[in-house]
Amino acid sequence: MGMVIAAARTTTHHGTGPASAVELASRAARACLARAQVSPSSVGVLINVGVYRESNTFEPALAALVQKEVGVNLDYTADPAPASGFSFDLMNGACGVLNAVQLAQSLLDTAGAERVLITAADVHPGGDARRDPDYPYADLGGALLLQRSAAPGAGFGPVSSYAGDGPSDTEGYLDTAATGGDGRSRITVRRTEGHGARRAALAAACTAGYAREHGIDLDRTLVVGPGAGERARDEGEPHTAAPILGYLRAVAAPRPRGRDRLLLVAAGAGPSAACVSYRPEGW
Repeated sequence: MGMVIAAARTTTHHGTGPASAVELASRAARACLARAQVSPSSVGVLINVGVYRESNTFEPALAALVQKEVGVNLDYTADPAPASGFSFDLMNGACGVLNAVQLAQSLLDTAGAERVLITAADVHPGGDARRDPDYPYADLGGALLLQRSAAPGAGFGPVSSYAGDGPSDTEGYLDTAATGGDGRSRITVRRTEGHGARRAALAAACTAGYAREHGIDLDRTLVVGPGAGERARDEGEPHTAAPILGYLRAVAAPRPRGRDRLLLVAAGAGPSAACVSYRPEGW
């Protein structure tokens, strides 16, 4: 039995108040559960992969806050069925969603869970990315609900990770020496000139390497690369939720003739990249 996407959703910031990574991730998660018509109590594991969050919050784990907002088995001793519920953060930037997919495969293959919910959300620490022209990322959330399927040929292939040559050309950090009294609302993101071209080159090399390693015919494959989820320039770039947005756009569009699988590719700081093949049910 393969692992398939039961539902996927993305969320954007609405209103005039500050954006919240917890709110965006929770809203996407609830939309996934509603789409799949399953209850929060059916989720065995929740993995949150967002990096940038409101007020630079790092404790407690945002996964626990999302779990609480969604209502995923808050008391695992009193309500252990159908799933006891467990959550944790996994932070690896742009590759985080695919890393979480790899973990979900292991959990489902070993019957450690019946369903795994992956959430990804990034927001500017100050609450609105649009007000900071030097901050490159969008306030965006997303979620994937994963479960096993008996459909022949459907599901994910193996996840492969790759490391690029040279030092990282993208860094995001809190400069504690320069933040002053408003440090919780500020973040520093440094990207060297040409980082986009180098990221694209690494993604292309990893795509070709993954296809060779796993015997995939790229002429029959729809590649969903790091830029597949890009939005208008003034809205910022999708970050950790980019693979989810790219997947949703790929399956919503007419399927190109002769394509029978997707290849999801993520690339970011490190430099690092990750790839995984996926055949949706019914393809």
